[in-house]
Amino acid sequence: MQFGKYFIDLSQPQVMGILNVTPDSFSDGGKHTNVSQALAHALRMIDEGATFIDIGGESTRPGAPDVSLQEELDRTIPVIEAVAKNTACVISIDTSKSEVMRQAIIAGADIINDVRALQEPGAIEVLAQYAEVAICLMHMQGQPRTMQANPQYTDVINDIQQFFIERISECENAGITRDKIILDPGFGFGKTLAHNYHILKYIDEFKMMGCEVLAGLSRKSMIGNLLGRDVDQRLAGSIAGALIAAQKGAKIIRVHDVTETADALNVWRACEQGITNEQ
Repeated sequence: MQFGKYFIDLSQPQVMGILNVTPDSFSDGGKHTNVSQALAHALRMIDEGATFIDIGGESTRPGAPDVSLQEELDRTIPVIEAVAKNTACVISIDTSKSEVMRQAIIAGADIINDVRALQEPGAIEVLAQYAEVAICLMHMQGQPRTMQANPQYTDVINDIQQFFIERISECENAGITRDKIILDPGFGFGKTLAHNYHILKYIDEFKMMGCEVLAGLSRKSMIGNLLGRDVDQRLAGSIAGALIAAQKGAKIIRVHDVTETADALNVWRACEQGITNEQ
C-alpha cells in the first residue's frame, strides 16, 4: 500500500509506534513534549521494529479537554519535520483538524489518522488535494469528553460497518480512492468492555469492506478493566490483543511497546510461514 512516497508491503502485519507530544495522554503524557525528546523516541521505536510513527498533539482519552489549533500545530509540526528529516519511516499525524492535516502533510506526514473520520469542517477537502496520502478512518460514538457515558448499539459490528460505508462513500465522492483508506474500529471510543472484546473477536469482518484494518488497543482500559491492571501493567494483555488482531487480519498494529509487540508478531510469523535451517 502506498503511503506518501513509501510503499509498504502489508501482506504481513506492521507495527505503528505511538509518539504522543501531549502533556495529558493517558499512558505517556508529558514524556516527549520537546522536539529532541520526541525525535529520540521515534528513532528508538524505528530501531525496535516500527514501520510507522504516529504523532499526536491532542489527547483523545475519555474526558480529555479540547486543544486549540495553534497549540496542536506548535506541538506536532516541528516533530514531524524532525522525524521526516532524520528517518525514512512512514509518518502518521493523529488529528481531526483540517489545518493541522494540511500543514502536517507539507511537513512530511504520509498518513492522516483521524478519530473523527474526516467529519470535521474542511478535513475531507484537504485530504482530497493529496492523492498520495493515506487516511485512517476511526469509528467513535460521541466525542472524547462524553463517549464513555453509556454507549449503546443495536449490533456493534453492523453499526460500525454502516458508519464506515457512509464515510467511505463520502471519501470516494470527494475523490479519495478506497485503496488509500484504512479502517480502525476504535477500541475504547464509545464502547463498553463487552463491545470492545466483541469487536476484537470479529475484527476480520471489517476486512470485507475492501480496506486494510488498523488495531489500536495498546494499554487501553479494555485491558486494564478486564485484568485489574494499572496502565503500566498492561503489556501482556496488550500483546495478547495485538496477536489476536493480527491473526484475524489487522495489518497495522498501533502500540506503545514496539519491541515486545514486534517480537511477538515475529514469533507468530515464523510459526505461520516456517523458517529455514540456516536461520
